[in-house]
Amino acid sequence: MTAVIRSPLSVTYAVWRALFLREAVFRLSGRRVAWLWLLAEPISHVAFITLFFEIARVRVTPGADPGMFIMTGLLGFFMTRNTALRSMEAIKANSALFAYRQVKPVDTVIVRAALEGFLGLIVALIMLSGAALAGFTIVPYHPLEVLTAFTGLWTAGLGLGLILSVVGELLPDIANVAKLLFVPLYFVSGLMIPVEFVPHPYREWMFYNPILHGVEIMRGGFFPLYHVVPEADLSVLYGFSLITVFLGLALHVRYARKIIAQ
Repeated sequence: MTAVIRSPLSVTYAVWRALFLREAVFRLSGRRVAWLWLLAEPISHVAFITLFFEIARVRVTPGADPGMFIMTGLLGFFMTRNTALRSMEAIKANSALFAYRQVKPVDTVIVRAALEGFLGLIVALIMLSGAALAGFTIVPYHPLEVLTAFTGLWTAGLGLGLILSVVGELLPDIANVAKLLFVPLYFVSGLMIPVEFVPHPYREWMFYNPILHGVEIMRGGFFPLYHVVPEADLSVLYGFSLITVFLGLALHVRYARKIIAQ
């Protein structure tokens, strides 16, 4: 019988496809109503912050409803955060699969990041559809700009996930530190108030956070009257994303054998 010889690309595709299906099943059915939590978390954040704005009578920005303003920011932030933190745990969750020589640690991280990006996009479409049914305008003023920023935020999450997945295996306590770091990032990513309201020099300090660049540009693509501050620059977000992705891939190449041996 003649052996079937498959190309490296076909093997990689088969591995990624199998991992994606496995991750999707576990993600959506691993816990009770796990699929519901995908929507409950961002909706609860939007509802709480919007209610606070209404009670405190906080002015957001001309031409943007407070709920839509908050929703766009949270969807962008959660795309980066969820992709990074869940990708960070991919190696530990799939360690038993490394007995198969076709499966590499980097495969599990990339596939889990892809799944989080796909789920984040679905959640965004569902929430925006709900906003449309409530009478809000959801069509972006510059769709390509929104998509570019959203993709950059996902790529940043992928890069962080690649790095943290390796560092977390070598230094397990780093995982807890990474989760804590996203708490202050929540407050300095411009999710609750327009960045133009932040006085100097605090605004310049906030823009050391690459997530803020993506959130700000994404809002500018949604709302035609939203004033994007001049400090916002997608090249900063994409520069950070590419650096972290290449650094993460380099770490996986360097420590792949050590990770599998553990």
